[in-house]
Amino acid sequence: MRKVKVAAIQMRCTEAIDDNIRKAERFVRRAAGEGAQIILLQELFETLYFCQMEKPEFYRYAKELQENRAVRSFQAVAKELGVVLPVSFYERKNNARYNSVAILDADGTILGVYRKSHIPDGPGYEEKFYFNPGDTGFKVWDTRYGKIGVGICWDQWFPEAARCMTLMGAELLLYPTAIGSEPNHPGLDSKDHWQRCMIGHAAANLVPVLAANRVGTEEADSSAVTFYGSSFIADAHGNKLAEASRTEETVLTAEFDLDSLEAQRAGWGIFRDRRPELYRALLTSDGVVRG
Repeated sequence: MRKVKVAAIQMRCTEAIDDNIRKAERFVRRAAGEGAQIILLQELFETLYFCQMEKPEFYRYAKELQENRAVRSFQAVAKELGVVLPVSFYERKNNARYNSVAILDADGTILGVYRKSHIPDGPGYEEKFYFNPGDTGFKVWDTRYGKIGVGICWDQWFPEAARCMTLMGAELLLYPTAIGSEPNHPGLDSKDHWQRCMIGHAAANLVPVLAANRVGTEEADSSAVTFYGSSFIADAHGNKLAEASRTEETVLTAEFDLDSLEAQRAGWGIFRDRRPELYRALLTSDGVVRG
């Protein structure tokens, strides 16, 4: 029996990077105090969500992995508390810039980096201006407490990403997120749709899903986004075990027996009965694979 307790953190961010890191650390310590062993922070928590507007001066936020303040700080925290921490950061690598997550194991070791695969572009979410498409492919990390797959925000809308990570052995799917109101569609509220997509990944793959979103209204020149929180943890059948409100800063926790979940996946047969040879339409628009 391999039991693991997980946590998702939901918080507001400010313009002060050091303040955001200190606040995130307080929440991580609170989660660890509640017994959490794998703790998920939200997307790009070091800063305000700078992607609302196309402003070249924000390129300066991008840092090499070993130069990033949050990564360095949380390496020490992970080692001290014995917790696994996926840390979202704006990564510079040579002349490219990525929306990335560094996976810190429970001894503070950096297991590696995942770079966001799907990059959105639209009013309030101008990410293609800031980020190269990720070049790592989907990854699964064998941490002290279990195998985790991590997608970043827009990745969570793609069932292929969740299925790939599960086929690679992920026992938990984690999604750091920054999503809220749509400046170009003032009447649109995507919260329920957003949750249902990830709940579907949990149910279809029989793996728990954690989503950590930010809260609060953030303004940038003529743009403003109100992040709707609603972070949650779902079990392997898609039941929400914990859910935050739209406005609170909080820590959510849940516990899972990974061995029991592995037995359930085997028993359901959804991976045994897959027919990859019939899925050619996933590779090309007309289903024909060309050399």
